[in-house]
Amino acid sequence: MKKVFLVDDEIVIREGIRDRIAWNEEGFEYCGDAPDGELALPLIEETKPDIVITDIKMPFMDGLELSRIIRERFPSIKIIILSGHDEFEYAREALRTGVTEYCLKPVSSADLMKLLQDVSALIDQEEREREEMERLKRRVDDGVRHSREKLLSDLCSGLVTTSEAMQTAAKLQLNLVSKCYAVVLSEQEGPADAPEAGEVCRRLEELMHGRFGESASYLSFKRSKKETVWILQGDSAAQLQGLEEKLLKPLAEEARSALSSRVRFGLGSIKDRLQGLYPSFQEAEESLKRQHLPGSLPGPGGDWQEAGEAGGPLRYLDRSPLIRFLKLGSPADLPAFVREYASCLADWDGSRSFYYYYLLHDMTATVSQLAKESYPEHERIEDMLQTLQSQVGLIQRADEAYRYLEGMIGAFLQVRDGNADKYSGLIRRVKDYMHANYGQSELSLQHIAEHVSMSPSYISSVFSSETGQTITEYLTGLRIGKAMELLRCTHAKSYEIAYQVGYQDSHYFSNLFKKSTGMTTREFRRNQAAAGPHEGEERHAALS
Repeated sequence: MKKVFLVDDEIVIREGIRDRIAWNEEGFEYCGDAPDGELALPLIEETKPDIVITDIKMPFMDGLELSRIIRERFPSIKIIILSGHDEFEYAREALRTGVTEYCLKPVSSADLMKLLQDVSALIDQEEREREEMERLKRRVDDGVRHSREKLLSDLCSGLVTTSEAMQTAAKLQLNLVSKCYAVVLSEQEGPADAPEAGEVCRRLEELMHGRFGESASYLSFKRSKKETVWILQGDSAAQLQGLEEKLLKPLAEEARSALSSRVRFGLGSIKDRLQGLYPSFQEAEESLKRQHLPGSLPGPGGDWQEAGEAGGPLRYLDRSPLIRFLKLGSPADLPAFVREYASCLADWDGSRSFYYYYLLHDMTATVSQLAKESYPEHERIEDMLQTLQSQVGLIQRADEAYRYLEGMIGAFLQVRDGNADKYSGLIRRVKDYMHANYGQSELSLQHIAEHVSMSPSYISSVFSSETGQTITEYLTGLRIGKAMELLRCTHAKSYEIAYQVGYQDSHYFSNLFKKSTGMTTREFRRNQAAAGPHEGEERHAALS
């Protein structure tokens, strides 16, 4: 309901307009009137009308001066000028001040109501346009934020070069240039879907901003609902040194006091190059994982390279075989896989070794992270994994560890296969079509969608959700794999192979091949004899 305010020095006109119109029935609220502009201004400020109807000729402050002030102070208010002066100069001056309508007295109730309805429709239209502009702006902002977060995530995952990162950052107006970097990974305790989790996360960001703002500039992105990655930037290594004592420990205490929630921090070492973010992030991740282990463990940045009962430096696991089995493995092969992959646990004989607990938590974190990335909407998988993870502290023998791993990986496979069954036929048809037509350079998402009689957007969404890859990524992997086979088994030139696997531009193919395999086509051929007949393909499979 739009509010209307009337300004006219003739009381008869004010009372006539006020009393002859059924305001509420017509969808308006008559919120007041005044005899001149000077008295009207404070009332307009108080009542905040949507529309002001004003005469031109009035004592003290006329309608034109009132209109100029309203346009400056309340630009959203629409103004209707009523005047008995049929002179062009008045109309021109009124339009110049930005009034919405100008009409001559006398005006009938019907004519005035028609004017009000037209102005009301104009207000509604402008409001819709504002909402649409805000919606578009939010979409643009969300897109920019998503692109920034993806760039930072790719940097921390080692998936982008410095040159590529700088070019992308410039487009996103993101300042990556710094003399020193360090990564901090924060994790809040408790279920991510708890009612208070969102407020805890917001307050944590406020605390982090306050603390980091004093120590160094930073960039951040959400890794999950409970985890945030903070990339600290400093002018010197000295500026970022001692962060654990000066920043993270006080911040953890402050978070516990202010939020009544425990927050853990993992801290990576200081690096002097942008590419150092990847190892610094890995160190922060390992630091955070250690704090989940049973017993009293070092805090972030502490000295943890000890073997306990295992002897020698702490061993890092190669996670790629586990990830490959999680994506492609059969439940029937699970027991054999666990004993082969986790053979490092075979000597666990009842001791409470830091080393063995570390390995178990490392495997659990790998499964949990892939579950979050692959099935973010699944209601039960995170609860199942958390329940299983709570049992780690009770394990003391190899056979118990193997049962635990079989249960955890088995839970993941149940969810994977349950989701896959729903779309397995469709995914198979899409993959079969790509395998049959990968050599066609014009092969596109549109062609694939037409083949399976689905919309391109639906096929793209289902394929990405079910396989963890986009159709383009899968097709690229397929083509590069075929190219590797041709390089190994034939003497065809690189440009000939490029054409055979669907690339018209041989330079583009060469760059893509090196990016995918880490080798040029010439280097790949030269290394085949030393690498063995299938090692190249296995390496590419691990990269995929």
